[in-house]
Amino acid sequence: MLSEEQLNEKSQEAIKEFGYDIYNLEEYDYNLPEEQIAQTPAEKRDESRLLVLNKSTGKLKDQHFFDILEYFRPGDVLVRNNAKVIPARLFGCKESTGAKVQVLLLEPDKKQKDCWTCLCGNARVIKVGTVISFGDQNLMKATCLEVQNEGLRKFKFEYEGIFYEVLDQLGKMPLPPYIHNQEGKNDRYQTVYAKKEGAAAAPTAGFHFTPELFKKLEEKGVEILDVTLQVGLGTFRPVKVSNILNHNMHTEYYEMDAFTAERLNLAKKEGRRIIAVGTTSVRTLESVMKEYGEFRECTGDTSLFIYPGFEYKAVDCIITNFHLPKSTLIMLVAAFTSRKMILDAYEHAVKDNYRFFSFGDAMFIYGDEK
Repeated sequence: MLSEEQLNEKSQEAIKEFGYDIYNLEEYDYNLPEEQIAQTPAEKRDESRLLVLNKSTGKLKDQHFFDILEYFRPGDVLVRNNAKVIPARLFGCKESTGAKVQVLLLEPDKKQKDCWTCLCGNARVIKVGTVISFGDQNLMKATCLEVQNEGLRKFKFEYEGIFYEVLDQLGKMPLPPYIHNQEGKNDRYQTVYAKKEGAAAAPTAGFHFTPELFKKLEEKGVEILDVTLQVGLGTFRPVKVSNILNHNMHTEYYEMDAFTAERLNLAKKEGRRIIAVGTTSVRTLESVMKEYGEFRECTGDTSLFIYPGFEYKAVDCIITNFHLPKSTLIMLVAAFTSRKMILDAYEHAVKDNYRFFSFGDAMFIYGDEK
């Protein structure tokens, strides 16, 4: 945590360089009518609306997502996050008292089998040694091993059979809190290319793609590559500090395989565009580039926080949804363009009745540099 004096000094430097305080949370706010928060996905994935922003000129164009084909060129590389959302929200009872407890699985322990870090509702009743039962026939039990801050607990899970199969019986999709109907399977809260199980939230910019659209992209000469970033607690944590330099980004696990790294390095060498699907793909690509100075086969945990002043080195274009006010995600896209350009685009989207957030419409942000 920086001192008040250090924060003020940073803010004054930012105002001189950028014309506004890039560290002031209020600079990333905008007004959104509640009725524009999408509660259900578009009937057909690629028929959602698409706001196209040329960041070189600031020009906006209203289209539909299937129109995105016209913005791709032969040789472009499309990078998507293949993380698969698990039904991570569990409802159980404390065995000793019967108290109801909600548990959200966030991250598996890489060293201890069947151990997870979880975000807990009614966390105050969960101490070390507390046992929670899930399901009518106690299909799964969890014992608290460790109490952490901010409602986090580490649990050891016991069950019979295969963990993800049991979880599929008991759990519900961890829809964001602004989705009012939390019931049902919500199969659309998943991309069509989801593969690597473990995410606590979906890479929602990928919702708009269909298998047919991917086929058309490949026919146009676009290369499609996958990375993995298991979306975790950072997605659920609002920024609560007035100066974003004191915001604590939680780590999220990522993977890049050798083939993807090789193809991305070749694309960079040949001057071809890398187009990231969603902020999770952006963070993965920029994290690897920041760590190694190139793309490389690797796994790791990233807490990369991207906000204005960040120098992008991996990504040339971004496909993204519309993000919450004052969120780290709106800061990320503001860093790719400018704060004013993004807020002007969002104001246009609000006036033109676009749908916002996870089940909402999309943006394509590109430039004329390449």
